[in-house]
Amino acid sequence: MTTRKTPQIAPSAAATTAVLQDVTPAKVLRRFRVVFNAVRTHFRQMEKEVGLGGAQVWALSIIADNPGIGVGEIAQTMDIHQSTASNLVKALQKKELVAIEKAQEDRRNVCIKLLAPGKKLLSNVQGPFAGVLPSALEELDAAVLERLDKDLERLIKVLHADESAGEIPLANI
Repeated sequence: MTTRKTPQIAPSAAATTAVLQDVTPAKVLRRFRVVFNAVRTHFRQMEKEVGLGGAQVWALSIIADNPGIGVGEIAQTMDIHQSTASNLVKALQKKELVAIEKAQEDRRNVCIKLLAPGKKLLSNVQGPFAGVLPSALEELDAAVLERLDKDLERLIKVLHADESAGEIPLANI
């Protein structure tokens, strides 16, 4: 028995308008709240479990995956300013979770390595190290990401927001 495909009918202009009328600023704001709350809840849970902020856990996981990594590479991987990455690494060193050594080939650079307490701490972390939002964004297809990027770009312009805030890890907001 063969199945017959039902032809796809494009929505009428009236149907499209009705859908658009269902979207209100309040509804969109509610969705932003849901997203922000999911991010905040994840980072609070992480901090409760291991006593470190989300950005520190993410940096620690990057160091674990890349023994001998430098501060600049951490900054690039996390898409944050180098001074922010440096502060994260210093905090991790102070807690004796990582070791910082001068690079053999260029003594001006450093190599960061995970210490046993850092490895143990990471083994106790639930969920994605980078956070739930970056993980969710990775699951979206390219077309959705592109549309979301353009829409958020427009929202940022309407807000007259400081785009340098994009270099601050979500866990620190």
